[in-house]
Amino acid sequence: MNINSKRNQLLAAALFIVKTQGAEKLTLEAVAKEAGISKGGLLHHFPNKQALINAMVEETTNRYFSDIHERATNDDNEVGKWSRAYIHATFDEKQEEDGVNAALIASLFANPDLLSKLKNHYSFWQAKIENDGIDQVKATIVRLAVDGLWFSEIFGVGELNDDLKQQVIAYLSEMSGSPEAENNNI
Repeated sequence: MNINSKRNQLLAAALFIVKTQGAEKLTLEAVAKEAGISKGGLLHHFPNKQALINAMVEETTNRYFSDIHERATNDDNEVGKWSRAYIHATFDEKQEEDGVNAALIASLFANPDLLSKLKNHYSFWQAKIENDGIDQVKATIVRLAVDGLWFSEIFGVGELNDDLKQQVIAYLSEMSGSPEAENNNI
């Protein structure tokens, strides 16, 4: 097995533990056991818990950032493409499977300073959204609404049923100038 696959296996185990048992159960021993790798093997890749959490945050936010960028790049409608990319990347079920929420929770639990990289991404997205071809205020409201819906799901506060959630996402897409939303009279 190559080094990167062991590293990825450890990261996947760590994300699984946070998602299924909570951030407080994230220990090096638990990750090694879940991954089926010795603690020494884990320490070869991650010398301490903080290094493991840093890698979780970096990996998941990089995938999330890449997903947003790819969606915006592939959107044929220039107007609102960054807003739509942000909406759909945030609520794509793959993001939860990839552990974005788990990594964020783990980082907050272990070290709030880890959020500085995420802050940089948010600054980038906000700049793109403000220059997205739609009204800056409307675009910012879309981003903030997406963030609010996402955070309510992460923390289980004020969650919406699936039908209402989909209606809200469709309305946000409409606000971003989505041609699909207009064609479907959303």
